[in-house]
Amino acid sequence: MRVCVVGAGHVGLVTAAVFADLGNEVVCLDTDEAKIGSLNSGDIPIFEPGLSEMITRNQKAKRLSFTSSYPKAIPNAETVFLAVDTPTGSNGKSDLSNLRAAAAELALHLDDGTLVVVKSTVPVGSGSMVRHILQESCPAGRRFEVASCPEFLREGSAVADSLRPDRVVIGCSCPDAVAPLVRLYAPLERPLLFMDVNSAELVKYAANSFLAMRISFINSIADLCEEMGADISHVIKGIGADTRIGGHYLSPGIGYGGSCFPKDTAALASSSAEAGSPFTIIEAVMEVNHQRVPRFVERMRTVLGELNGKTIAVLGLSFKPDTEDVRDSQAIELVQALLAEESHVRAYDPAAMAVAQRLLSNVEYCANAYEAAEKADALVIATEWNEFRLLDLQRIAASMHRPIVFDGRNIYSPSEMADFGFHYVNVGRSLPAVSL
Repeated sequence: MRVCVVGAGHVGLVTAAVFADLGNEVVCLDTDEAKIGSLNSGDIPIFEPGLSEMITRNQKAKRLSFTSSYPKAIPNAETVFLAVDTPTGSNGKSDLSNLRAAAAELALHLDDGTLVVVKSTVPVGSGSMVRHILQESCPAGRRFEVASCPEFLREGSAVADSLRPDRVVIGCSCPDAVAPLVRLYAPLERPLLFMDVNSAELVKYAANSFLAMRISFINSIADLCEEMGADISHVIKGIGADTRIGGHYLSPGIGYGGSCFPKDTAALASSSAEAGSPFTIIEAVMEVNHQRVPRFVERMRTVLGELNGKTIAVLGLSFKPDTEDVRDSQAIELVQALLAEESHVRAYDPAAMAVAQRLLSNVEYCANAYEAAEKADALVIATEWNEFRLLDLQRIAASMHRPIVFDGRNIYSPSEMADFGFHYVNVGRSLPAVSL
């Protein structure tokens, strides 16, 4: 099939690469000419396991190409995916200006019978908006159909998620019109869920907000554990063993971040309030998350005393492992809070330091975790990269000014850390007594 993907961001690039790898002829379109130039020269602007190899393979096979020209990309495409960015605007609302602009330009070049699929995360009613723009701007008599097919990609595993999705949600008012989508997804042999466009648009917000709710819930339970002398790891085992609950997204820490959960919870809360049905649960979820970093810094202050002048090693800057994305990263917020306390921060991240340097000044960026820990008064685990789980802890302890670790992602066990002589503080357990 001939496919066009509008938008060369995280979702667009992965979508284009995967469809090309399935044997389709795919053009990925973006109006950012610098980005298109980089992609055509083999420079992939995002870090995602397996993506660079997939793009290179399909470019060589001439199944995948990149352009900034609508007239070159749109004609002859049977299906056009809109995967443009929809950032958070005022009052938590999604900013749909990129989607409007893409639809308006798309309308001028559509072939008759094209299926337009909104892949971006958008509020309910966006599909109708796209349809209206196309109707207003398309040549008279030009036929098209608009569908919704929300993405459920997790950064760091987006390629795998695209190839093995739990389900594919397809929203359209005309069932016969989505035949091209069915053909595109058929090779994956995954469940296809058909529904109306409004329901499909709401599914994405509902799913991400529910997962964010689980994270904020377990973080609130972790706070109780710290105050009541319970152990969050035992509580998680106890509730996760309940098959009605399970253990997914029950990892306590310094909070969620990234391009989806903060944006989608804010958008759902905003659109719910606008619809006259305030979503108070999601508002509470957001507030709990906003308090994670301040609470963590306060625990650091309880152990270390004043943070002014202290040297703090921070491991991890991306919002999660296996990505360079620092959007709404709790690790970045933590570093900013430490800098505000006039701490000296030495930071290391396997992938995100180049991006972080644009946001954080007055930080000493290190080549590895051992360099960051050298002579530090404390070390903080802010992102749970696998390489941090396998550190030479004896070497780390010996190199630090004081062997104190604040584990914001609970990647170590207290007993193991005690064996190496660390004063170890994590999330969901009472502060250990120690004389510093």
